[in-house]
Amino acid sequence: MFDFVRKHTKIMMGLMFLLIIPSFVLFGIDGYNRMREKGDAVARVGGNDITQGEWDAAHKAEAERLRASVPNLDAKLLDSAEARYSTLEKLVRERVLAQAADNFRLTTSDSRLARNLQEDQTIASLRLPDGKLDMERYRQLAASQGLTPEGFEARVRRDLSVRQVENGVTSTGFAAAGVADVALNAFFERREVQIANFLSSDFEARINPGEADLEAFYKANQALFQAPEQASIEYVVLDLESVKKNISINEADLRSYYDQNAARLSGTEERRASHILINAAKDAPAVEREKARARAQELLQEVRKAPDSFAEVAKKNSQDTGSAVKGGDLDFFARGAMVKPFENAVFAMKKGDISELVESEFGYHIIKLTDIKAPKQKTFEELRAGIEADLKTQQAQRKFAETAEAFTNGVYEQSDSLKPVADKLKLEIRSAGNVTRKPGGGATGLLANAKFLAAIFAPDAIEKKRNTEAIETAPNQLAAGRITQYVAARTIPFVDVRASVRERVVTARAAEMANKEGAEKLVAWKAAPASAQLPAALVLSRDQPQNIAPQILSAVLRADTASLPVFVGVNLGPRGYAVVKVNKILARPASAEPALKQDRGQYAQWWTAAESQAYYGLIKERFKVEILVPRPARGAADAPVPAAG
Repeated sequence: MFDFVRKHTKIMMGLMFLLIIPSFVLFGIDGYNRMREKGDAVARVGGNDITQGEWDAAHKAEAERLRASVPNLDAKLLDSAEARYSTLEKLVRERVLAQAADNFRLTTSDSRLARNLQEDQTIASLRLPDGKLDMERYRQLAASQGLTPEGFEARVRRDLSVRQVENGVTSTGFAAAGVADVALNAFFERREVQIANFLSSDFEARINPGEADLEAFYKANQALFQAPEQASIEYVVLDLESVKKNISINEADLRSYYDQNAARLSGTEERRASHILINAAKDAPAVEREKARARAQELLQEVRKAPDSFAEVAKKNSQDTGSAVKGGDLDFFARGAMVKPFENAVFAMKKGDISELVESEFGYHIIKLTDIKAPKQKTFEELRAGIEADLKTQQAQRKFAETAEAFTNGVYEQSDSLKPVADKLKLEIRSAGNVTRKPGGGATGLLANAKFLAAIFAPDAIEKKRNTEAIETAPNQLAAGRITQYVAARTIPFVDVRASVRERVVTARAAEMANKEGAEKLVAWKAAPASAQLPAALVLSRDQPQNIAPQILSAVLRADTASLPVFVGVNLGPRGYAVVKVNKILARPASAEPALKQDRGQYAQWWTAAESQAYYGLIKERFKVEILVPRPARGAADAPVPAAG
């Protein structure tokens, strides 16, 4: 297909003109886009589609957020089918709650919005010493999220409105102490048991299968003895490091950068200050704040008259108990260590100065700047290596987009080899053997990237051994690869897996024997309980499982205790069988009041979460939510998911 397109470019352009332009004439560009988006729907909320593109964008944003917060997070987890489906469910939930807020006419008033913004610690840090908001930095904060200040405020307003949908449930959730205690007592109930294990491993020595048995098992279970498809590949990676290698910085630029940034690069200035604090909480009544301000003003006049008495006045009057005993001394600190109004005042003062009153969220400060520690300026030679690395990084970031375009075009236009694009961009061609569609346990980096492997094992790449397209495998990283040798999946010959076949046959038959003997003992002991040969008793509960197999614990807790003792049989699968005798029920141990209160609080949280989830389920039904893509099977990291349109 691609060969035909390359060889008949003009014909294809003519056909596209004839086919596409009339559709624009008949439907218009908006109509054409709507038709396309409708076909790309992956979910529907209240009759409104969520498109593949919206899903892709949401997952990309979610993945970037997680990478930023957890830098060591395995990239395979972010690219898995389960992770993508989780993002879709989150996107659906956001749309459901947003539609509910609109339908229920839940809005956020200007005063509520203003109060929320004032309480936001990030925004509070943008205030100037006079309490006014630094609008330039506020615009930068909004721009970092791709928004204008107006857009940022609109988003906060919308989020507050949406939050009201569930607040009626989450903010009123509670559980009466009596009800909580009944549930918790049942949940943490203990049971005294005796367990007899009939383990498969104890029966294996009795089993000696013949050659015919092994061959019969092999023929009946060939799916167990498959060698996965494998490939030897070549690949190239374009990232910031590879772009940096081709960048050289001339001496003049290095020296110019040094001249402009020497002070910053030499270190951080630190200042030492003492202060007197009169407490005044920001939410205190105006009368109390005014009283605190007046007291601070009196102390300011006192230390202005006698600057040398500052330490003594601080010891007697400062309400910062940590520094008052040291005469108000706060030792040396750099920018970013103190609240913004305090920091701004300190770094605007001269040594020996006493400030005017400085108001912060803690109250009113009188500050004395006692020392300045300016860093010693480093020489050009001392900073040269760091400056060169910084400038290369800056230029690589600017040049990456341009290089990425050349990379993308190069791997497509000369699709039978990676050498042209590698030579052009001075990239290393790497190779790897025994690469599988599902990464092995020791695979790392690109060879463990599900998106890259899916492209490598795409039909066109396998059949024609063409380059894959340029694939974004991480932020600022593109990769392309091609198969040089391919071996299809195949059944491994019996002779090569004979030992494995024998092991499976022995294990299966041993499990059968263990189950048979265990089941027989269960019947016999139920008929004659006194004949049961059982080990010492154990006490089991959900919070103290004693390293017992989950199947046994579950069976113990589900056993009918109307008439004790009671015998229960538990099939442990390949491990064998267990017979459990439940002797008696033991009440939950009494807890100290603090622990009991904590348990009740935890139960109330569980109950509230369940109510919230049930309420969300009702809203989903009301808005006729449909998710149009199948939920991936658990553990299906490489299960196919709809690709970006």
